[in-house]
Amino acid sequence: MADKKPEKKETSTEAVKKVDKKLPFFKRIGKWFRDMKSELKKVVWPTPKQTANNTAVCLVVMLASALVLWGFDSLADQGVQLLPKLGGSHL
Repeated sequence: MADKKPEKKETSTEAVKKVDKKLPFFKRIGKWFRDMKSELKKVVWPTPKQTANNTAVCLVVMLASALVLWGFDSLADQGVQLLPKLGGSHL
C-alpha cells in the first residue's frame, strides 16, 4: 500500500492591503470623537463605594510613605549633625 500525502493547497501569503484615503482634517476629528464615545461606552466604571474605598487606601498609603520618609530624613539629619562632633571639628 502506498501512502498518499494530502495535496498542498496553494495559499497566498500576500497581505490584503486596505486602501485608506486620508480624510480631511475636520472629518478626522469627528471620527476621533465618535470612536472615543464608542470606547467610553465599553468602560466598566467603578461604583461610588469602590471609588471611596480606593481613595481611602491611596490616602493611607500616602500618609504611611510620608511618615517613613520623614523618619529617614530625621535620622539622616541627626547623622549629619553628629559627624562634626565625632570628627572633633570646632566649626
